[in-house]
Amino acid sequence: MTVTLQALLGFIAWTLFLLVLMELIRSWLVLSGAVPANGFNPENTNLSPFMQRLARAHANCLEGLPLFGGLMLVAVVAGRAAVTDPLAWALLGARIVQSLIHLASTSPAAVTARFTAFAVQMVIAGYWVLGLYRA
Repeated sequence: MTVTLQALLGFIAWTLFLLVLMELIRSWLVLSGAVPANGFNPENTNLSPFMQRLARAHANCLEGLPLFGGLMLVAVVAGRAAVTDPLAWALLGARIVQSLIHLASTSPAAVTARFTAFAVQMVIAGYWVLGLYRA
């Protein structure tokens, strides 16, 4: 498995982890009687601020997966993983950092740091697009 595919699998696993965490907490809320089974909305706006941030961090992963994952798949299918391999782990790391900051805080400093982590991903994606077109 190429480094790119390993990082893509990591991206998918991270997205799944956030979903499982959210559903474990939701299950606990239902089992403890704090929220009825039909009392959830997709954004968790009727729940704690942490749960709202968790829903948004998961949604951010889902929103980024077609773009970043798509570029990774294009590189592997085209036999051009050499373009994406060197920065694949950096992209995954930036994604995880973005999510962790999102979970931790929405302070101005945290939002700036979170955007910086996202900007790293965008720069990597742009670099990959250019590298894949040069083939």
